[in-house]
Amino acid sequence: MMGKFFKHLVWRLEVLAYDFVRLLMLPFSLAQVSAFSGRLIGFIGPKTSKHHIAKTNMKLAFPDADNDQIEAWLAESWNRMGRTFGEFPLLGRIKVFDKNSNVEVVGLEILEKLKREKKGAVLISGHFANWELMAAVFSQAKLPVRVTYRPTNNPYFDKRIRAQRKAYGIELMVAKSGPKGAKELIRALRSGDSVALLNDQKFNEGIEIPFFGHGAMTAPGPTRLAMQTGAPIIPMSIVRTSGTNFRVTIHEEIKPANTGKRTADIRTTVIKITKFIEAQIREHPTDWFWVHRRWPKDMYRRK
Repeated sequence: MMGKFFKHLVWRLEVLAYDFVRLLMLPFSLAQVSAFSGRLIGFIGPKTSKHHIAKTNMKLAFPDADNDQIEAWLAESWNRMGRTFGEFPLLGRIKVFDKNSNVEVVGLEILEKLKREKKGAVLISGHFANWELMAAVFSQAKLPVRVTYRPTNNPYFDKRIRAQRKAYGIELMVAKSGPKGAKELIRALRSGDSVALLNDQKFNEGIEIPFFGHGAMTAPGPTRLAMQTGAPIIPMSIVRTSGTNFRVTIHEEIKPANTGKRTADIRTTVIKITKFIEAQIREHPTDWFWVHRRWPKDMYRRK
């Protein structure tokens, strides 16, 4: 009983700290908060254990890059991650389609076509730049979308995250895994709603797919949803063009493999999605979330 009490006490203190920091942010502009957070995390990040993970990831992904290039990318990557974390509490201020918006949207006609035809799609992407803004695009474009998420361990903080997402238009979210969540996503697609999933992180129950030439456990869920419902797979990406300016791109459909051999077709299609993720990272190497341990643990052992 006491253990549960102290756990909830710690959770409440964490949320109190978050609310306090957010309150301090309110008088400042998004650009000011972003710049400060970028500098702060740019200073702290390289001193943490996550720096080793990020550096190992970059070396695995870019084996031909010399150490100076890797260090330059890491420095910029920490700054950009810091900006992303600092921007999150204030994203409700961003109105994507306002005249003076700092978000450029490319390929919006693809979403508009889905909306006109009342057709659902599997929207896939990765942790690029400030990935939350991709959700702001399709929600503010009035496209009905179920956004998947993994609830945080802290239920009070999870409530804050939901509120923040609701502030910039996200109202429908389901758990990322489990049969109940999968059934809800299938029903959504069949009813004409789209679903959005990030498909770039390690998924231990997935299938091993080459990622930058190294085997990585990858979620086949988005592919299976598309195959089961006939919904198109629409990839999205986002880049930070400068400061708090972004470009969100809705790309052309990724066609699932269709040879009649389901297991092989799933694998082939997951490879196609992974190659899309790879291409975005190669083009904008400082925009990806490098601190995630994407490959097997033994690849991160210090030598």
